[in-house]
Amino acid sequence: MAVMVPPGYDAARPAPLLIVLHGYGSSGHEHDLYFHVGQLAAERGYLYVHPDGTQAADGSRFWNATDACCDFDRKGVDDAAYLAGVITEIKTSFAVDPKRIDVLGHSNGGFMSYALSCAHADTIAAMASLAGATFVDPADCAPASPVAVLEIHGTADDTILYKGGTIDLGPGTSMAPYPGAEASVATWARYDGCSTSSVVDEHVDVDGHVTVDGSPAEATVARWSGCRPGGAAELWTIPGGGHAPAISDAFPAAVLDFFEAHPKP
Repeated sequence: MAVMVPPGYDAARPAPLLIVLHGYGSSGHEHDLYFHVGQLAAERGYLYVHPDGTQAADGSRFWNATDACCDFDRKGVDDAAYLAGVITEIKTSFAVDPKRIDVLGHSNGGFMSYALSCAHADTIAAMASLAGATFVDPADCAPASPVAVLEIHGTADDTILYKGGTIDLGPGTSMAPYPGAEASVATWARYDGCSTSSVVDEHVDVDGHVTVDGSPAEATVARWSGCRPGGAAELWTIPGGGHAPAISDAFPAAVLDFFEAHPKP
């Protein structure tokens, strides 16, 4: 697993670290291409890595994230511990800013972003999930400190439903349910001690194929306020957006802006 080092990296000045987590059946390399965030991350001085999950019996790579997704073979691998180990290993070779370790995941990788933040909230500053969800039972997650959380979700996602549901594995096989996008962020808002939420007069261009009233900035923004230091909770809703949006050119900057606005205190 290669760590991409930004130009001008100086071990005397700790750099932020960005971890990208792929979806089920994908790979780190494929999601590096999908998110196309690496170049801008390098320009902004991030160390950058996109690890691979475990292979299932059918060869598909996955993360054992929440009870809803996606250890379908019941392998029981501890991916939160594995990814924490990846972070520790990177720290042994590079100067990492401990206040700016961020995670971006899609689908199964979004679920894993939540699971990693639950288990290692003292390490993760901010996370962004595209089409993922947290644990349905808030008691299954006990973050030790606030984590800034961003959920990005399309209302027409028919794989991980915007309103929540259960992953369909066919007759005789089932996983636990997962919460909807709004419930996922509201749960983390409670963890982070946030008070109220409101839709702000702000839009974000996420899906390059979706426009609203001719504007490319189609995703509406709901933001919680009054969070504890280091905490944040946002939901970017893509009206009519599907499970794998056509990532816009504006998306990398929008996500990195969220990360940079929310370091550890």
